[in-house]
Amino acid sequence: MAVAHGVPVLATPVEPVRRSWIGLLFAANLGLWMAYFTPIQILLPLQVADITPEHKELWLGIVTGIGAIVAIVVNPLAGMLSDRTRLKLRGRPYGRRHVWTLAGCAVSVLSIAVLAEAPNLLVVTLAWCFVTVGINTMLASLTAAVPDRVPVAQRGLVSGWIGMPQALGLVIGAILVTAVFTDIGTGYIALGLGLVILTTPFALLTQDDPLPPGHPVKIRWKIDLRGKPDYLWAWGTRFLVQLGNALGTLYLLYFLSDAVKLDDPDTGLLYMILLYTVGMIGTAMLGGWLSDRLGRRKIFVVWSGVLITIAATLLAIWPTWPVSLVAALLFGAGYGVYLAVDTALITQVLPSEGDRARDLGVVNIASAAPQALGPLLAAPIVTHLGGYPALFGLTGVVTLAGAVAVMKIRSVA
Repeated sequence: MAVAHGVPVLATPVEPVRRSWIGLLFAANLGLWMAYFTPIQILLPLQVADITPEHKELWLGIVTGIGAIVAIVVNPLAGMLSDRTRLKLRGRPYGRRHVWTLAGCAVSVLSIAVLAEAPNLLVVTLAWCFVTVGINTMLASLTAAVPDRVPVAQRGLVSGWIGMPQALGLVIGAILVTAVFTDIGTGYIALGLGLVILTTPFALLTQDDPLPPGHPVKIRWKIDLRGKPDYLWAWGTRFLVQLGNALGTLYLLYFLSDAVKLDDPDTGLLYMILLYTVGMIGTAMLGGWLSDRLGRRKIFVVWSGVLITIAATLLAIWPTWPVSLVAALLFGAGYGVYLAVDTALITQVLPSEGDRARDLGVVNIASAAPQALGPLLAAPIVTHLGGYPALFGLTGVVTLAGAVAVMKIRSVA
């Protein structure tokens, strides 16, 4: 069997990863989330509102919902393919992950270029679907890097580093498209260039072990969960918390405009994103590090859900500008802890060491599916079933249910 650092490739890692490796993975995730979340939060809402201002909520839900459905299919499929990839370069075995990172980057950048010039909703929808294909191909390979390389005792810290870019990427992307590249088209191009600059170094400069000789290359579609209920509970926990996140963040721009009545909702959203990021950065690293030191994961997940629920409740009851700022900070603080600790927890309950990317891809469905289901639930709630108070109330209930469900996991403290 092939080995890396003296350890079999498919075994649980024991040697801590270096800071340079963490830094490159951090940068790759920063570029990925910047190119993914900035369009969802800013560019797509603006683009859709320009094309169809009277039906912007409905069509934004359709575009992002279809993209999320694509992600549900692509992420586990790309993970399965990377688990079984065996390539040779100049007669020598080549790694199984990085080729998918580079391919996904290429697809995303080309699709972003099309999106920048999209003349109608059909082209917007199709281009966004292909952006989603590329992003989720990259995500499948990059996510697998943690169980591939990082020992259990270091996973909370590393997960904090790679979770933080989800908010930081949106902040940097928001600054780029609102203050530097203010045109929608040039904003998209800036995000595409950032994706290339930030993600390719990890794929080009870090080790990527090939599949061991003799290991089967046939894709295994079936996941054997006999005696492993913790994986299902981890999936359910992530689904509910991410559904709450989707419900609570999709319509923030419209919330500031229509409910808070803010004169400049674009700038207001940027301030909320900044505070969200401050809260997230302040807790992600600390939460991940503490969970490693204490050897406990679940209690951190529960309290993260409590913080997010408090934030959603504030928005539901008091839709004012000062309360929105406080809620953004609390939401970020809760979500930062959640991303760091829950990601580490999930890597400890995977059913198969030989199918890590596949199993993580299935877990990522629990993140992508809410992006499809969220708009389907949020649009009718906002327009006909109680408006924003009902939407944020549901956000709090769903998130808290997901956080509490983590207590059903038995194999992790």
